[in-house]
Amino acid sequence: MSDPRPIGVFDSGLGGLTAVRELMRALPLESVAYFGDTARVPYGNKSRETVTRFGLEISAFLGHQNVKCVVVACNTASSLALPELVRESAVPVIGVIEPAVRVAIEQSPNRRIGVIGTHGTIGSGAYAAAIERLAPGTHVMSRACPLFVPLVEEGWLRHPVTRAVAEEYLAELKGARLDTLILGCTHYPLLQGLIAEVMGPGVTLVDSGAAAAHATAAVLEKANALAAGPAQHRFYLSDEPRAFEKVGSSFLGRAMPPVTVVDQNDLHWFERASLGTPRSGT
Repeated sequence: MSDPRPIGVFDSGLGGLTAVRELMRALPLESVAYFGDTARVPYGNKSRETVTRFGLEISAFLGHQNVKCVVVACNTASSLALPELVRESAVPVIGVIEPAVRVAIEQSPNRRIGVIGTHGTIGSGAYAAAIERLAPGTHVMSRACPLFVPLVEEGWLRHPVTRAVAEEYLAELKGARLDTLILGCTHYPLLQGLIAEVMGPGVTLVDSGAAAAHATAAVLEKANALAAGPAQHRFYLSDEPRAFEKVGSSFLGRAMPPVTVVDQNDLHWFERASLGTPRSGT
C-alpha cells in the first residue's frame, strides 16, 4: 500500500528548508507541504505559550493540506511545544530533538555531546533532558549561538566575520573533548563546513533536520504509508521576506518552486489557505 498525501513540515522561517532538503534526499517520491512562518520569525526569543499557539495554528493549517504526518523542523517549537502538538494532532508528529539526540548518542563512544542552537532552544534544556533520559550520565555542554542565523541569511557562510564569531562561540566546546556536536538550529547546516573546521576532525556533527528526515522515513515505513510518487511539493509562507528566493534556494539546495504567501487579513490566516497569493520561484 502507498499513501500519496504530503508530509507536512513547518519552521519559524526559511531555515526548515534544510530539513526539507534532507527529506527530499531520503524520500524522493514523497510530496512535501512546507509552511514557513516568516511573518512571526524568530521564535527563539518568544515565550513557550506563544510558540505553542503558533505551532498549533500551523498544525491546523497543515491539516487543511491533508498531510499524513507533521515534521516540526523548528528546534524552538520542538523544544517548547512538541507535547501539545502531539496531543492535538490527528497524524504523527516528529520533532527534531529526539532523532538528533539518538544519532548523537550512537556516534559518541565517550558520551561527551555538545549542543548549539538559539537562546530559546538552549534555554529550554530540551536537548540536555533528552540526552539524560536516553543515555544517563552523558556529559552535555550547550551553547547559544544567536548570531549564526543572521550571518547565514546574509550569505556570509565563509566570511572572516563568520569565522571569528564561530571561533568565539565554539572556543569552550572545542576544549571540552566532545565526540559529537548537535546542530540544533535549521540554519546551522549551512555553516557545517566552517563549524567542522573550527571544532576539528575528532568531533562528529549531527544535523537535527537530517536526523528528523530519517526518523520520518522510519515512521512512514512502519505505518506502510510511503508514497509511490511522483512528488508534488507545495510551499507556503506567512509573509514574503526580503530576498526570500535567494535565501530559500540556499537552504533548499535548489531553485525555489512557486511559493504561496498566505493572506492573514480579516480571518485567521490558517483558514485562508485557498486564498493565498502565488509567488513564482526562480
